[in-house]
Amino acid sequence: MTRTDILNTAAQIFSQKGYHGTSMQDIALSVNLQKASLYHHVSSKQEILFELLNRGLDLLSSEVGNAIDGQDPPNERLHKAICTYLGTLAEHQELASVLLFEYRSLEPEYLDRHIPRRDRFERIWRDLIQDGVDEGDFSCEHPSLSARALLGILNWTVTWFRADGPMTADEIANQLSDLYLMGLTTRESSLEME
Repeated sequence: MTRTDILNTAAQIFSQKGYHGTSMQDIALSVNLQKASLYHHVSSKQEILFELLNRGLDLLSSEVGNAIDGQDPPNERLHKAICTYLGTLAEHQELASVLLFEYRSLEPEYLDRHIPRRDRFERIWRDLIQDGVDEGDFSCEHPSLSARALLGILNWTVTWFRADGPMTADEIANQLSDLYLMGLTTRESSLEME
């Protein structure tokens, strides 16, 4: 039994039962350990949650960062970021669910350590939108607000997306990207695109 196995199992249980509905005994039973043995691998349920949140943000930051690493125009980079982000959320739904809904369960000492990582991730999106504003492609007075609104739209898909649903994650991402980019694109840029 490895620490990774424990974290993966905890993500599954947290996503099903919620952080507060999950006990250390639940996690121990799911990985075939005695509860006392589980504490040889992790010190607390808070530590597990903190590591899962960090793992989720690191994965998303890496995937989105790799997708937008290039000299594409801002609208293409934002499109790639949206598609990559939604695809990653869909591929890792359990971890994404924990990341998006259970961070409120962090105790202050862990939350204080988690917030800078979350802020760095949000900054990726704000900077993408700001780049579009700086280049004259996007019309937006508050890139931070626009970035948070976009993340809110994308994050909420975790509650309703189903892999066996009528649309794939890629189809949904493309539709949401088109919708969002139409709202950001300046009138002059949209005329050039036609």
